[in-house]
Amino acid sequence: MYFYKKSLRTRIFLSMFLLVLGASVLIAIVTVYQYKEEAQDYHRDRLLRKEAAIRENINYILKTTTYPVETAQIPLIFKDKIYEIKDIHSLEIFLYDLDGNLLKSSKPSFFKDTVSPKMPDFALKMLQNSPTKSYIKEFEEGGQKYQSSYTYITDSYFKPLAILNLPYIEDDGFITKELTEYLYRLGIAYFLMLMAAIAISYFLSKYITRSLKEISEKLSETRFDTRNKKIHISDTPQEISLLVNSYNGMIDELENSAAQLAASERETAWREMAKQVAHEIKNPLTPMRLTVQSFQRKFDREDPEIDSKMAEFTNTLLQQIDTLSSISSAFSTYAKMPAQQDETLNVVKISKLALDIFNEDYIYFFSEEEEVRARFDRTQLIRVITNLVKNSIQSIEQKNPAEPRIDVLLKTEGAFVHILVTDNGIGVPEENKSCIFEPQFTTKNSGMGLGLGMVKNIVETYGGTITLHSSEEKTTFKVSFPAML
Repeated sequence: MYFYKKSLRTRIFLSMFLLVLGASVLIAIVTVYQYKEEAQDYHRDRLLRKEAAIRENINYILKTTTYPVETAQIPLIFKDKIYEIKDIHSLEIFLYDLDGNLLKSSKPSFFKDTVSPKMPDFALKMLQNSPTKSYIKEFEEGGQKYQSSYTYITDSYFKPLAILNLPYIEDDGFITKELTEYLYRLGIAYFLMLMAAIAISYFLSKYITRSLKEISEKLSETRFDTRNKKIHISDTPQEISLLVNSYNGMIDELENSAAQLAASERETAWREMAKQVAHEIKNPLTPMRLTVQSFQRKFDREDPEIDSKMAEFTNTLLQQIDTLSSISSAFSTYAKMPAQQDETLNVVKISKLALDIFNEDYIYFFSEEEEVRARFDRTQLIRVITNLVKNSIQSIEQKNPAEPRIDVLLKTEGAFVHILVTDNGIGVPEENKSCIFEPQFTTKNSGMGLGLGMVKNIVETYGGTITLHSSEEKTTFKVSFPAML
């Protein structure tokens, strides 16, 4: 991303520079890899040629010896001959019996302690399982690379007598020298190419960006609140001319529509504000109406608990009136929501209080605990619950099920409080699920009223979430927010 923030001129220059540099590095890597592959093949072929020559000498000695051609006689047969073979081929020779025990070595006797008396088990096993009855092991020791070949020696009847081992040192001095000289010549060639690429990219980028720079300067002076000047550039490529003509056409259209755009924006802003104000005021009016209706039905002067019920109804109305007052204050300063008054609440108690304003007998409340503490605004928590229950009631009224039911379940999981409002109403169509929480979204067919966007904003303000799960049988809104542990 940092590269794309650079100027076009810089990007052209860097692109050509990196292209040549990357090509040179890539060719160098390929060359080194190719040289190593060739060196490895060369050493393997050379070892196989030496092995073939040594086997011919050994076969000749076996044919001309006066000793019985047996495994036990190998040390006597090659007592002195093994040193002659070593001097001829400049290679150490080790002879093992068929079980991997050392029979004879070309090393002088004072090196005896440095020679392994037994062939490595893995080499013996690989040789025995090899279809060609030969095995080559590559290894590195003391910074020096080695190849060690193992093959069978047979008598005239092709009966195995012993195992021939030839350790071979990979001397890469000559190849390394050739590689160094080649890379040096290649480096000089690519250095000259790099210098040429730098010069070409400099002049090319300067030519391409000259017109763009002039256009950029004009664009930087463009303002929406002032009269802008058109761009006039001569001798430019076709692509730059198209860009200039498009800009000049935009300036003409901008001047013609600036006043209309400003008026439209002001009108839209006032319409949105009016919708939001009406919606926010309507939310507390509904529970106030329900509270008054409930009070009218349940009022009984002879009820011994009339005073406590009167106080409860009064507190509910006062809370909604306070909500209206806070809405009025908030919108007077262009705030969408009332100011939060965070306090430690018993969510179970507040939920019951919010549900008491509804008269529907199919609303059921369940809580796994008697007391659940959370940090929340009392008024806003009531608004969250009443909005969700109201939406469920509207959904049920549109479907008219035989057994209407709304379940409000409160539970805790870990560090979160979960409030689930489930109904068996009409549900939410699939096409509306993605936009059900958007502000001012409404559809009569879905049975969902306004306010879900507000509920979402309130819950997210307290670090919570709201999700929807809807099917033909039931619809569940799940509100989650942090609990106090």
